[in-house]
Amino acid sequence: MSTVKAPGFFATLLSVMRKELRDIARDRRTLALTLLLGPLLYPAMLLGMGYLAEQRARTQLEKELELPVVGAEHAPNLIKFLASQSIKAVPAPDDLEAAIVRQDHDVALVIGEDYREDWVQGRSASIEILADSTRRNAEIPIARVRGVLDRYRSQVGALRLMVRGVDPAVAQPIAVGTRDLASAQAKRGQLLSVLLPYLLILSSFLGGAYLIIDATAGERERQSLEPLLATPAPRGGIVSGKIAAACALGLVSLLLTLLAFKGTALIATDVAKMLDVSFVAIAKMLFILLPMLLIGTSLLTFLAASAKSMKEAQSHTVWLMLLPMVPTFVLMVNPIKSQLWQYVVPFLAQNQLLLKVIRAEPISTQVWAVYLAAGLGLAALLWFAAVHRYRQERLAIAG
Repeated sequence: MSTVKAPGFFATLLSVMRKELRDIARDRRTLALTLLLGPLLYPAMLLGMGYLAEQRARTQLEKELELPVVGAEHAPNLIKFLASQSIKAVPAPDDLEAAIVRQDHDVALVIGEDYREDWVQGRSASIEILADSTRRNAEIPIARVRGVLDRYRSQVGALRLMVRGVDPAVAQPIAVGTRDLASAQAKRGQLLSVLLPYLLILSSFLGGAYLIIDATAGERERQSLEPLLATPAPRGGIVSGKIAAACALGLVSLLLTLLAFKGTALIATDVAKMLDVSFVAIAKMLFILLPMLLIGTSLLTFLAASAKSMKEAQSHTVWLMLLPMVPTFVLMVNPIKSQLWQYVVPFLAQNQLLLKVIRAEPISTQVWAVYLAAGLGLAALLWFAAVHRYRQERLAIAG
């Protein structure tokens, strides 16, 4: 009696991988959405950021700023100086504080009634700036007004000393200078250092989500999983084939996304050009995100294999999408210096490494070794958990 020889691990892996890729290729709309959503959406967001930043700079930095002033009659020279700096003093409304709260005005000045007397006597004349510091759109107008007042104060102070026969340099015993050691690449990438790592990490973490959900929970729901598990093929090969197919799809989508950033930065506005789009930088980013692609696909394979339906498996993507946000929010409220232990923590490690690439900073061999060992080790652990889940007999039983 002849026996059927069980296929080997790698033969099973390749067969299952081809099957899953062939299945998703039949659904052209889903395949196009999976591959092209990131490459089309993320560069469009980058272009939008550039356009909005330019519009904000053009409207708030270049145009004349209308500044409500209370007590303008007490400081005519100050009003003239403001006008020379493209800041036009206008009468203040009756309830100035309420107008600022309603955002009718971004910033206002209140000149004290004793301003003229204090000015004549050579004392410090009081001026109050009214603004809501929590309004992001008011940051530039407030900075403009404060900067002009600082220049006016410095000029008048120097003139007063000169009138009294005193060298203005006497009042400045220390001349403080600043040397900015940040590289040009770091300055260009500062604006993108918050959004870009999150988008890339999310793209790699859930890049093969649809395929893996359909290949696990979808097959279980369609009751086509039991015939597959009934074959003599090793379970490890079956699981690895599904993971490999999802990783291949996610890798193509990730590569297209990075190349789309390159194309966008070459033709777009200054904000989009802040990104280092050299092929070396793209290769580094792709290499950094590979372990996260394996981690996300293996984790979702384990979770989806335990789900009884496609809907239940898809519900996991809701909270999984929140995980890449954690390091972004932590670094926003509590910036920390780069340390070796950070490259062991998932999401935080990818965030820190991507920031290094964006800032064109070198990555040491030790950091690469720690990161790859931790990332690939976690991916292997999740792969083992998924294989173990597939070896359970009750998995083939539809819920």
